[in-house]
Amino acid sequence: MDQPQLVTAADAAYYTGRPIGTIWRWASEGRITVHGHGKAARYDLRDLDRKTVNPWTGEVHIGKPPPLPAGARAA
Repeated sequence: MDQPQLVTAADAAYYTGRPIGTIWRWASEGRITVHGHGKAARYDLRDLDRKTVNPWTGEVHIGKPPPLPAGARAA
């Protein structure tokens, strides 16, 4: 069975290369799965694209944002 990989918003932001506020917005829009609420909230890494870093230049490439659920509007 595929277990969720739960992390804090700060860890999810580092993993994706995006600000924490973006992680919170994606969670509020329903793009990513949230477990818990408030300071105890954890986010599933399986819903997120990892950033990549070019080893030669150090250039960071961020992935695409998670898709919106059907019928939802972006903030």
